[in-house]
Amino acid sequence: MNKRLKILIFLLAILSYGCNSSKNDQPLRIKNKSTYTFGNASPDGIGKFYLGREISQVMGSGGAAWLERDSRQQEENAEMAIEKMNLSKESVVADVGAGTGYYSFKIAKEVTAGKVYAVEIQDDFIRYLNDRKKALNTTNVELIKGTSRSTNLPENSVDLVMMADVYHELEYPVETLQSIKKALKPTGKVLLLEYRGEDSSLPIKPLHKTTIKQLNREMEANGFKLFYDGEFLPIQHFLIYKKR
Repeated sequence: MNKRLKILIFLLAILSYGCNSSKNDQPLRIKNKSTYTFGNASPDGIGKFYLGREISQVMGSGGAAWLERDSRQQEENAEMAIEKMNLSKESVVADVGAGTGYYSFKIAKEVTAGKVYAVEIQDDFIRYLNDRKKALNTTNVELIKGTSRSTNLPENSVDLVMMADVYHELEYPVETLQSIKKALKPTGKVLLLEYRGEDSSLPIKPLHKTTIKQLNREMEANGFKLFYDGEFLPIQHFLIYKKR
């Protein structure tokens, strides 16, 4: 074999290795980028998508008055939602995305020997929660500053994590759900209250409504299984999930 032929074979071998290496690396690159996808943002979205659903913008503290509106009980029936949570006096509940504490302080009255973790990421809402806690002299509500990726809840500490019209706003739903999973006790559960995406007549912005099919898809992808589907609220789904 002459020298020129040996060089040619060597170069072909390097080229072949490079092509094969590129093919082998390709699935890894796709995997790392496939959790979330990005595109043009809708008027109320952030242009970030999870399993086909665009994540909505977060309601800021300017929406506090809307969260505390006098008509909310009539429109959403929070009293029934809390009744259906089947809490005991010793229950430990986390209200993730607590906002003004509309649910947190109501639940605190039910779990007199337990605790409510009011989890918030927005400083304005945290100040609001602190002021309200002092005004009501509530001792069993503990405030936790979360992040866009974590609830920062103690591990293995919570019986029920609830999110009231919050899940669709999570910037990092996968990471947040994993932090919730760690915080739940072995028999702990997750409650999602979400405006019904199946109802086109419901006067709620499209990205702030979610279908059961989509919620089940996302929760199952993160290791949760639908435990109870309660369709008794006026305009919201009442969906309880347990860990697989």
